[in-house]
Amino acid sequence: MGDLFTSLSLAASGMRSQAMRLRHVSENIANADTPGYHRKTVAFTPDPDSGMVSAGPVQLDRSELTRIYDPGHPMADETGHYDGSNVDLVIEIADAREAQRSYEANLRMFDQAKKMTTSLLELLRR
Repeated sequence: MGDLFTSLSLAASGMRSQAMRLRHVSENIANADTPGYHRKTVAFTPDPDSGMVSAGPVQLDRSELTRIYDPGHPMADETGHYDGSNVDLVIEIADAREAQRSYEANLRMFDQAKKMTTSLLELLRR
């Protein structure tokens, strides 16, 4: 019975982590056109003892910002350029799909463990 509850906890930790990842991906997409915006990333840290995973601290992608030429923009310098963001929508969409599929896999694992736990509890009640 303990293994089933452990499975529920493992799946829940995976869903929490992927949900946080999806939140940051959506923030990145929403700010793709924000001048000076640095893409947010999150790394997962597994607990070697329990096997649970948690989202680590949010980090900013320090890659170079896109230089945009628009002399009429209020943030443009004397050359007519300003710093855009370093968000690449193709990468963000790929990250979102990967996080969504991982979330769904954890959800299926959670549902199966829940069904098995429910069945086992029904058998024990008899």
